[in-house]
Amino acid sequence: MRGRTSAGAVLVLGVQLPAFWLAAAVEVYTPKEVVAVNGTNQRLKCTFSSSSPISQQLSVTWNFQPEDMSSHEPVFYYLKEPHKPPSGRFKERVTWDGNVERNDVSIMIWNLQPTDNGTFTCQVTNSPDVYGTIGEVRLRVVQKVNFSEIHFLAVAIGSASVLMIIVVAVVIICRQRRRKAQEKRTEVADAELKEKESLKRREEKEDSPLED
Repeated sequence: MRGRTSAGAVLVLGVQLPAFWLAAAVEVYTPKEVVAVNGTNQRLKCTFSSSSPISQQLSVTWNFQPEDMSSHEPVFYYLKEPHKPPSGRFKERVTWDGNVERNDVSIMIWNLQPTDNGTFTCQVTNSPDVYGTIGEVRLRVVQKVNFSEIHFLAVAIGSASVLMIIVVAVVIICRQRRRKAQEKRTEVADAELKEKESLKRREEKEDSPLED
């Protein structure tokens, strides 16, 4: 009977432990994807929530996996204070940009290159919360362009407006020229008509018989 009780207690404890670990897990939050321009700097945001108060043993681990799916590379480590990577592609190119008291463990990547395309992972442990999710953020580095989309749109609208103004001005000038030409033709026709009438009256006067 006592053996059955002990077995039951162990079974109940075994069911409760995963639930306890799940409740005490650290939840990590990151954006799914970040797009940055080649040669610029980019903040990779990572925040967390923990069921326990922030302890002195809180640790943050940032890793990187290139797009070619090669092995993970260390990016940054935090334990009591920030620790920059001693070697690797991110040496002298990554700085701490978080505040653990505000549950922010973000980092800043400087002078981005196309080789930085890949997935960054952010993992946080806060003893006794040592289990939890791992945040993943995909970074895409694009080539720098001369004009932004807004600038390009403004230039396109401006060019269209200038072209429209030119077309309207040409139409107005053509209409004015046609009107002046028509007025000149009308004046010439009127002058010719008056001259013909004057000539006709003169001829009629010359042809009329003299009075006695």
